[in-house]
Amino acid sequence: MAERVLWRELKGKRISHKFRRQFQIGKYIVDFCCIPLRLIIELDGPIHDEQQEYDRHRQHWLEQQKYTVIRFKNDEVIFDRAMVMQKIFEVTGEIVQKYKRLS
Repeated sequence: MAERVLWRELKGKRISHKFRRQFQIGKYIVDFCCIPLRLIIELDGPIHDEQQEYDRHRQHWLEQQKYTVIRFKNDEVIFDRAMVMQKIFEVTGEIVQKYKRLS
């Protein structure tokens, strides 16, 4: 459910960057990815409490591929969507500014 809720927000272009859903990077499938910004958004449900080591390894690998990974709990998306969207907006802005400084 949380994934559908966030997808509606991202697909509605409230962030003004195109995201893909269930996107494969290497051997991993990420929840959401903005390819031009190299930004990954992951949603964590209860199962992630049991697979923390796997998640750390996976995130480390993705970051080695020069992706920024931000994570939210499913409950955050469902009950505090404004905070989630604000954080995504802030991170996308930071990445855009970083690219502008580099060019």
